[in-house]
Amino acid sequence: MAPLVVLVTVTLAARCLGALAVAPLDAWPAAVTAGLAAMLLLTASAHFTRPRRAALVAMVPPRLPRPSLLVTVTGVLELAGAVGLALPATRTAAGLCVALLLVAMFPANVHAARASTGMRTMPLPARAALQVVFVGAGLVAAFGAR
Repeated sequence: MAPLVVLVTVTLAARCLGALAVAPLDAWPAAVTAGLAAMLLLTASAHFTRPRRAALVAMVPPRLPRPSLLVTVTGVLELAGAVGLALPATRTAAGLCVALLLVAMFPANVHAARASTGMRTMPLPARAALQVVFVGAGLVAAFGAR
């Protein structure tokens, strides 16, 4: 739930700053992009810190090799996505890549919900709906923010 709180809070704060004369944030797509970048910084941090890292490793479906390495790689990709979203020259590509990464990581959430392992997560239907919101934010960042 913390990622959603960060996404919404930073998006609203960015939009308020935009309304108060911070021109680059004076549009909803730009504010959503800022919120998504902040969310990615939060979620990436979990990939490298205890005890969340161990919980993320436990979420990786058993059919995938080297879960610890996968958690590290996805954490680095989340950090790269946050940086890419912050740079106008890479924003479109970063938004698309973030959306694809979120889709690719969703099986870990399915596995965690079914096996009751890893990070405590919400029931699968709610988690799926939340993932749609996150993927949508990536697409807004890719195609809406300039």
